[in-house]
Formats: sequence, C-alpha cells, structure tokens
Amino acid sequence: MNTPSNLRFAASHEWVRLDGDIATVGISDHAQAELTDVVFVELPAMGRSVDAGDPTAVVESVKAASDIYAPIGGEVVEVNPEVEADPSLVNTDPYGKGWIFKLQVKSAADVDGLMDAPAYEALIG
Repeated sequence: MNTPSNLRFAASHEWVRLDGDIATVGISDHAQAELTDVVFVELPAMGRSVDAGDPTAVVESVKAASDIYAPIGGEVVEVNPEVEADPSLVNTDPYGKGWIFKLQVKSAADVDGLMDAPAYEALIG
C-alpha cells in the first residue's frame, strides 16, 4: 500500500491527518501488517489530555497487544466506535475507516516534529 502523502508519521508507527486543529490518529499500514489480524481495540477516554508519546489506546492482535501512542499532544475529542465493533478495519483500511481517535491539537509545533511520508517510508524501508 502506498503511504498517503497527506499524513505525518511518528517513529512508533502512528499516523496523523490534520483537519484544522483536529488530528485524526491511526496506525500505519506497515504497523498493522506487523501485528497481523487485529482482534480488539481499546479506545481512549473522551476528554483525556495526552502529551506526545503517551500510551493512549491499545490494539490487540492474534500475536500481541500493542500500545498506540499519541503522536502529538492534545485532548481526545472523538473515538472510532467502528473499530471497537470491527477491529479488522485497522487491517483492511488503516488510513481510512480504521482510524482510532481524534485529538484537539495542543501545539502545531508537535506536528512539525513528525515525519512526512517519504521519511516514514525510508524508516520502514
């Protein structure tokens, strides 16, 4: 799968799509492939304040449970009930319906610290 050019990435394999001051967060196609079949997603609490790097959600696959870290600081303003009901969306549509949570961005500078798609591709290459 080609890495979408409109996303920014953390070294821990989370992606961010900005829409104004709202950041949608999920895990990369590379990360979901490494996890294999995702069977459970633990969503963060609404209103929770997180800093960049904080464990914020959990995905469990047939292989392991993995923390999902906040790639940027902010407040959880929305979670994706669809991935809770159908965790396989993380595998089948990681950059679309498989998003996990949305943050109200605390600092735009956090986003500047993330990798663009070519840099992320080089990391996982």
